[in-house]
Amino acid sequence: MTLADMPNDFLTHGTCPLEHLGVIQAQGEDAAQFLHNQLSNDVLLLPAGQARLAAFCNAKGRMQASFVVIKTAPNTVLLVISQDLLVQTLKRLSMFVLRAKVRLSDASGLWQLRGLLGDSARSLVDDAAPWHTVTRDGAFAVSLYPATAGAAHSSRALWLAPAGVALPAGDEVQPALWRWSEVLSAVPLLSLPVFDSFVPQMLHYESVGGVNFKKGCYPGQEVVARSQFRGTLKRRMARVFSPVELAAGQDVFTPADPGQPCATVVQCAGRPDGSGFDALVSGTLESMQTGWHASSAQGPLLQILPLPYALLEDL
Repeated sequence: MTLADMPNDFLTHGTCPLEHLGVIQAQGEDAAQFLHNQLSNDVLLLPAGQARLAAFCNAKGRMQASFVVIKTAPNTVLLVISQDLLVQTLKRLSMFVLRAKVRLSDASGLWQLRGLLGDSARSLVDDAAPWHTVTRDGAFAVSLYPATAGAAHSSRALWLAPAGVALPAGDEVQPALWRWSEVLSAVPLLSLPVFDSFVPQMLHYESVGGVNFKKGCYPGQEVVARSQFRGTLKRRMARVFSPVELAAGQDVFTPADPGQPCATVVQCAGRPDGSGFDALVSGTLESMQTGWHASSAQGPLLQILPLPYALLEDL
């Protein structure tokens, strides 16, 4: 069994509480327009009951947060975000409200968040494309990118429902397994250790439905567009196998330039059989060819594995 084949044999079925995620609610007649002007994706034309991925950037195009955006009603939009970024993101978004008719709040206590794997996901979203959302009994199930390409048991979904709604059917899955599936899907949500570190394309957001290049302006829009259309992007993300545990924000090095970090760890999770770790790392295209090493140029070698989706430039 190769390292690349490992995920096909260890994924399972069931549901998992997502305590590392929280919810920001935007409510009011200007909610969609306000978020449309702040985020990398189209929120204004997002149909009620549907979801999208989006980034919140600074003026230099660096991501300060990212979300699964769910429009639960014409005047209500929920932003599912990494819990460690929620407070500061809510504060920063609130600075831009001005006269807009929108109320922003931490709604984490009002909603249940569960991750669904395998049959538990397929029972609600079937084979729907990523970000397609199914509404049932007051709950929203968002189809996510699978943990591996072409395997039915790798199906993943985000389930969100008001407090008190019955949980979806399925055995309890350990959070560590869900976090591993996040890495295998290669669609990370930004977390605090990598705040302000990447433009969206460095995490492949343009290829997984997180950037709309035809919408109007938003903070950092010129940088994001220039990176895409003028060929100025020199960093990309890869999925890697590591024999040692890595931490988000950790520097990665290459022997070709041992004194300077060439990449940054985005996310890492252990394999269920204890054989090592899968991680997402974003770094220079040149250093991908010369080899990535953890902690130093003499550290453990990271093995680059195939992505489960095609990049936009390859389509």
